[in-house]
Amino acid sequence: MSEQTQQAEQQPVFQIQRVYLKDMSLEQPNSPAIFLEQEAPAIEVAVDVGAEGLAEGIFESTVTITVTAKVKDKVAFLVEGKQGGIFEIRNVPADQLDPLLGIGCPNIIYPYLRANIADMITRAGFPPIHLAEINFEVFYQQRLQALAEQQTDSTVVSGTSTVN
Repeated sequence: MSEQTQQAEQQPVFQIQRVYLKDMSLEQPNSPAIFLEQEAPAIEVAVDVGAEGLAEGIFESTVTITVTAKVKDKVAFLVEGKQGGIFEIRNVPADQLDPLLGIGCPNIIYPYLRANIADMITRAGFPPIHLAEINFEVFYQQRLQALAEQQTDSTVVSGTSTVN
């Protein structure tokens, strides 16, 4: 095998294989009465990111958004969407793989999810909600910090239970 062939095989590979809508749901528990309300709804948005290996060098990354709109104490609508992407990732150093799956891949699939959620809300009869951009790097760092705090708490708990 020539040196050039070996170098080409060692080059990092990052390719989008497919972007797809994995799940979408809409609930309007108080329709049609909610359409008669004059007050603007309060909007809550929850975000979750996930990733898993599918095969050697093939990974699925997902972003899940839940949008809940309430008028007073009544739910106007609840929309949850999960956008997925399949990515080929090879020859990437192990310490760079998790950030790539937690930051890079969500940055690619999130715009598709934003559009799907805005479309679903509009089709439900409500004005569209345009979700803000998400800084997935900050989101990733916050998740790492929360995980580290959980591990510290469980270490303290298991340490005290061992002593007892």
